[in-house]
This record gives sequence, C-alpha cells and structure tokens, in this order.
Amino acid sequence: MLNFGDGLFRKFLGAFGVLAALLWGAGGAAPLQAEGEEIDFGIISTESSQNLRTIWEPFLADMTRITGLKINAYFATDYAGVIEAMRFNKVQVAWFGNKAAMEAVDRADGEVFAQTVSADGSDGYYSVLIVHKDSPINNLEDLFQRAGELSFGNGDPNSTSGFLVPGYYVFALNGLDPKTAFKRTINASHEANALSVAGRQVDVATCNNENLARLEVTNPERRKDIKIIWTSPLIPSDPLVWRKDLDPAVKQKLLRFFLEYGQTGNAKETAILSSLLWKGFKKSDDRQLIPIRELELFQEKTKLEGQGSLSAADQNRLKAIDAELAALKKG
Repeated sequence: MLNFGDGLFRKFLGAFGVLAALLWGAGGAAPLQAEGEEIDFGIISTESSQNLRTIWEPFLADMTRITGLKINAYFATDYAGVIEAMRFNKVQVAWFGNKAAMEAVDRADGEVFAQTVSADGSDGYYSVLIVHKDSPINNLEDLFQRAGELSFGNGDPNSTSGFLVPGYYVFALNGLDPKTAFKRTINASHEANALSVAGRQVDVATCNNENLARLEVTNPERRKDIKIIWTSPLIPSDPLVWRKDLDPAVKQKLLRFFLEYGQTGNAKETAILSSLLWKGFKKSDDRQLIPIRELELFQEKTKLEGQGSLSAADQNRLKAIDAELAALKKG
C-alpha cells in the first residue's frame, strides 16, 4: 500500500483525480487515480482458499486491468478475519455475506455499495440444512426427534446462511439451542460442512444453495451424496462493502467497474461471473442490511421470551429490542 502521509503528495493526487474524472466523463480512458495504487480485496472463507483463488483471481485480474488499480486478494480462515482486516485497514473492499457485512459496517467503518445478482437473475439465495442421501432424516420433525443422537455442522458465526438464518428459523422459533440439542456441534465453512455430510463425518449441517451448486462443479460425486431437508426464506444477495474513508475517486472507479462488469456482452467477463455463480452487480447501500438486523433482533427476542421468568435486566432488554425494531421499520 502506498504511503500518502506527505500532504503535498496528497494534494497532487487529489488534483490528478479531479482531472482524470473530467477526462472519463468526456469519454477518455484516463484513470481516476495514479496507476499502481493498491486495494486489498477481502474474500470470506466459504470454501477452501485454493478453490476461492481459482474463481476469484481472474475477476480480480480484470478489476486491476480495467480500473488501473492494483487489486490484491486477501483470504482469511474465517469471516471474522476479513472483518478485522477491514477494521484495521488491511482490507479496503470486501465481498461479504449480509451478517458479516453488518459486522463490518458496525465495527470496521464499512459501507455497502453494491450487491451481487445471482446467475439466474434472482435477488437472493437460500440457507439449507443437509444430510447424507441415505439418512433416514427427511424433514425438521425427523431432525428434532433424533437431535440428541446426532452430530451437527453449524456455520461460521458471522455467516448469514450458515448460522444466523437457520439459527432463527430452525432453532430459535422451535425453542432449541443447537449447542445443547445435538450430541456434538462444530463450526465450519459451507464447503467443509457439505463434504463432512457427504463423507458421513457429521449427520446434519448448514449450507446454502449457491455453495451446493459450486460443489457440483468442484466435487460432483460428493454432491450426489447430499440431500436437502430444509430450505429457508429468500436471503438478500451478498453485499460488496468498502471502507467509508476510501478515496472518493477510487470509490467512483470501483463502483463503475462493478456496475458495468459483464454487462456488455463480453464472453470472457460472462464466463468469469458464471464461475462465481453471478450474473453481475447492482448498486446497493446499508439499507440492504435492515432485514438481517431485524432477524438478529427477533432471534434474541425469541430466545429471551422462551426463558419464562425474566429478570429486570431481561425485561429492559426486551423493551430495547422492540424500540430498535420499531426504529428499523421507520427506516
């Protein structure tokens, strides 16, 4: 990352950015920032780093080529690693799930600026619970009856589809805590959960429909060993987040790249997006996260109300949750 500590150098770059913006607006190809400025792009760990590199590096290479910025891939072993990297400015832009994006906005000076569009053009994806194809478990009723005998692969605690959504719809609404309901509970990525179910290492696990579609490409034989026993309501498509303090000229360049990439009939760009299971991107903002904030609050509220006798502190927290939910509804 270049050091912009020198005030005069900053002023020079600012003036250069304004001139370049005018040239771009007039149809010129001049970049909005000096060639070679670096952006570290965070990628959450939905599957192995090697698989992620395979599908992301062509996309990031195009981002470098088209924007004139040097884009570096940043991988971490869990979602929290990318959130913390953004917090300490080790990552300036990242692909997140909605819950992880919420954490980045709240704790890491992040801001949603774009949203993925699924390959089929839909505005979202689905959380699923999966078991081995030969498992006698076929639905939630079967699952709840035998939970105490089963091992459970939960998702990353910052995952929307792997943790938050099933945590509310499957467990909180049914008065269950997965940490105590199952014989054994572990946390892992979507890919690891799917492979563990296929290999009979865990009995049931969380995943999502997009990662199962990825598994059909990376390990089709394992995908055949998996069946779905529960599907969630639609989850909003993944957000792209940048740090609020990112240079406005760089933001403009990145936003233009995301909104235009794959939309001109370029076969190579279409193929790269297809490998990511996307059709393109659309503009978004922090309001995308309101349903996720509501979901997290509803989950906390359901858990408190299920305790029966509440302390004064719990009652105050319930009132605070209701106030927060009302504020979110007002926008």
